[in-house]
Amino acid sequence: MPSAAPPTGRLTEREAEAPPWRDPKRHLWLLGAIVPGLVALSWLGVYLTGNTTFWWCGAVVTFVVVPVLDHLVGADTESPSDSALAWLEDDPFYRWATYLYLPCQYLSMVFACWLWAGGGWLTMSPWDKFGLMVTVGFVGGCAINVAHQLGHTRTRLETRLSKIALAQSGYGHFFVEHNRGHHVRVATPEDPASSRLGESLYSFIPRSVVGSAVSAWRIEAKRMSRRGRSPWTIRNDVLNAWLMSAALFSVLVLWFGVAVLPWLFGQAIVGVCLLETVNYMEHYGLRRQKLSNGRYERVRPEHSWNSDTVVANVFLFHLQRHSDHHANPLRAYQALRHRADAPQLPAGYGSMMLIALIPPLWRRVMDHRVLDHYGGDIRLAGLSPRASVALGPRIASKAD
Repeated sequence: MPSAAPPTGRLTEREAEAPPWRDPKRHLWLLGAIVPGLVALSWLGVYLTGNTTFWWCGAVVTFVVVPVLDHLVGADTESPSDSALAWLEDDPFYRWATYLYLPCQYLSMVFACWLWAGGGWLTMSPWDKFGLMVTVGFVGGCAINVAHQLGHTRTRLETRLSKIALAQSGYGHFFVEHNRGHHVRVATPEDPASSRLGESLYSFIPRSVVGSAVSAWRIEAKRMSRRGRSPWTIRNDVLNAWLMSAALFSVLVLWFGVAVLPWLFGQAIVGVCLLETVNYMEHYGLRRQKLSNGRYERVRPEHSWNSDTVVANVFLFHLQRHSDHHANPLRAYQALRHRADAPQLPAGYGSMMLIALIPPLWRRVMDHRVLDHYGGDIRLAGLSPRASVALGPRIASKAD
């Protein structure tokens, strides 16, 4: 399959003379599908070496390997030209790169259940099974990101695949809330998935999880009401997504036994927490301002934090180019652009997630960046109700 195609539409004289734009990461996108292979890698590492640390390879790869590689490889500022956008989004290669994740995801889940149930010719302690649970949870968390990419398209096939990818984590309502809730209300007090300045990750996660589920149900209930139907129908996208997870877990329990059920719930929690940690980072302290007509200003790149590093971009399908994603929500991942005008995180997602786990360190790294972004005017930032009183004077005094 060619790595470039003739651009479509009317070109400027300069564009016509320029060589066709080529995607330097084109074949690297296939590496995203190796993330589910961490489960098999865990087993193989323990089987060959006897070192049970391999059960934790999901956490090691996310918090150690990827940040180190991000630092060594460096920034990713390559962006497609205007003339390349049309053919780039139409190229089926990029869709298949995301499709490939799903069979690998489900094979890894079945393999993990077999190991939890006593297969694999290895004796696993509860701690070993917990480590495997974390690794499987990271696979599920990355699957939510794949579902995020698929859910933004308008094709029936890809919306269905999005729900299938979400079934492992039991977070199927994300399909509704992210597209019709978060993208509408992002960086406003009404959005449960936009974190506030001074809010810790541990306060944010339960607020976002509960708020997103409630919001998704209300969105679908209104849609059903407009059609003259009760929300208690299989046509409700929240309800049918939850039922898909229930069916998946039931099949796995019938196949491998009830012993796998606690680990299935555990990995789902890990996957959801991984997603919500990313949500926490993406809009921390940023706020869209209200206009004189009572509406919020339109979403712009300045309302999302970016982090353009090559390695994390490849494994997360450009999730780190979050500003361009919110400015152009229907733009395919491969066409997202680096936005120098957006606020920038000081490191890649792997490093920043680790920092977010330690609230004092996170505030030390990020609070002054939020304040700098708003030119020292803390009133423009997205403050939590408590932080607006307690945190404001302290940050303002540090900035003086």
